[in-house]
Amino acid sequence: MSKAAEMAKVSVRGGFHLFWGLAVSTVISAVGLIVFARVLGPAGYGLYTIALIAPSLIATFRDWGITSAMIKYTAQYNAENKPANIRNILVAGLVFETSLGLALSVLSFSLSGFLATTVFHRPSITLLIQVASFTILTGALMTAAQAAFIGMEKMVPNSITIVCQSIIKTVLVPVLVILGFGAYGAVVGTTVATLIAGLIGVLLMWTIYRNLPKPNNGEYKLRLAENVKSMFKYGLPLSISSILNGFLVQFYTFLMVIYASDLLIGNYSVANNFAVLITFFASPIATMLFPAFSKLDAQKEKETLQNVFQYSVKYAALLVVPTATAMIVLAQPAVFTLFGDKYTASPLFLALLAFGSLYVAFGYLSFGNLINGQGETGLYLKLTLINVATGFALSLILIPPFGILGLIATTLIDGIPGLIIGLLWIRGHYTVTVDWASSAKILLSSAIAAGATYAILSQLNLSSWINLIIGLAAFLLVFLLSIVLTRAVNQSDINNLREMTRELRPLQTPINLILNIIEKLMTAFHQ
Repeated sequence: MSKAAEMAKVSVRGGFHLFWGLAVSTVISAVGLIVFARVLGPAGYGLYTIALIAPSLIATFRDWGITSAMIKYTAQYNAENKPANIRNILVAGLVFETSLGLALSVLSFSLSGFLATTVFHRPSITLLIQVASFTILTGALMTAAQAAFIGMEKMVPNSITIVCQSIIKTVLVPVLVILGFGAYGAVVGTTVATLIAGLIGVLLMWTIYRNLPKPNNGEYKLRLAENVKSMFKYGLPLSISSILNGFLVQFYTFLMVIYASDLLIGNYSVANNFAVLITFFASPIATMLFPAFSKLDAQKEKETLQNVFQYSVKYAALLVVPTATAMIVLAQPAVFTLFGDKYTASPLFLALLAFGSLYVAFGYLSFGNLINGQGETGLYLKLTLINVATGFALSLILIPPFGILGLIATTLIDGIPGLIIGLLWIRGHYTVTVDWASSAKILLSSAIAAGATYAILSQLNLSSWINLIIGLAAFLLVFLLSIVLTRAVNQSDINNLREMTRELRPLQTPINLILNIIEKLMTAFHQ
């Protein structure tokens, strides 16, 4: 348990730095989004969304698992104290990403006219796609730098990079839109913001490279081809999985463009951007679990692996599930408060999108990281193939008749077969499984809080922002009571959480306050 506890501290510390970066950048981005979404309107925002589809699809062929390999090998060589190897990995990863990113940007630019006219049936967006094509290259700079930060466990530079991107985009995009450039200004602003943030990321990556200890013998050979080959070998299954998932998402989007109006696409985009709030909690957890599971030997440390897996599921669910449930019940006042009542379909779309985050209670964030962390990337690829086949079939059945609702239903179902098979596989091979009782209690507690909040709001006839504040307060209060009454948390969990968050000095006081309240409630109700 001492190793598991130490791993938890490292993961929580890194996750916290990722969390504040995501939180700050998302809040900043939300300000800009509110402004230019209101100015553009649903139809203009829909054109902006469509212009980014093709470059996003082409960008899925840029990585080939190199960034995953960068994270793995930089972490491994850092633990083994091999700075020369880290230097090779950083250079090889950056060269590969930028070279392929440039080539694919040129390809996307060349195909812009065909895509706008033949695929999207909107010739007027040719210029938009041409500008958006360069996000493939700028994104390469960002992802290479972020992989280096994560592998070296330097999460502060990672957060600085994404915050800078959000600030630049929030300032530039609304200004260009307000000046009358419309969707074109939004695409230009997005591209320029990503470029500047990518350059900042590469600069911070270079400072890490420069500060690495030099070889004692003074010799340093850059084995570019050799390192790219080894990274490619490791990352290929993960790359194919990523490409397939990316293709599936873009295939869904292509169908959406064909079978849904620009108005509903704009509503869906707003809901999708709002749902990103859940990534405040989910993304840092998923990011830190990959290196955490990579440190464990499943054959020699079975008990530790079981503990790490179960607690990763439980504590991730304690953060993500209530957040998603609150978003479901408060979707309407939240959307109307920030975006106004023009986006009438967005609350329903947001509630349905948030529902998918409830799968975290079943190990959705943990099982894939465990499999990849133990080197079973081939298995992960097979699970991806199952999910893609399921999603492809469902999308053809559901999206044409039901449009956006069919799209959301497809995304809620397509990952379930892989999740079930993956959980069965790790239970059979590692004797590891989810603490199903804890997950059920967390889901029940969240449902009780949601039900109570809905009952309260249904009796009120107040403005959206007042309903939102009252709803948030009611949900939090009822949820804290519910997790105590259902025994979703116990004294051992309180002790674990205190120990895991001990080094988070900026948050130590509010965290301890919440834990103390839960302790007092436990004493009052369980005596």
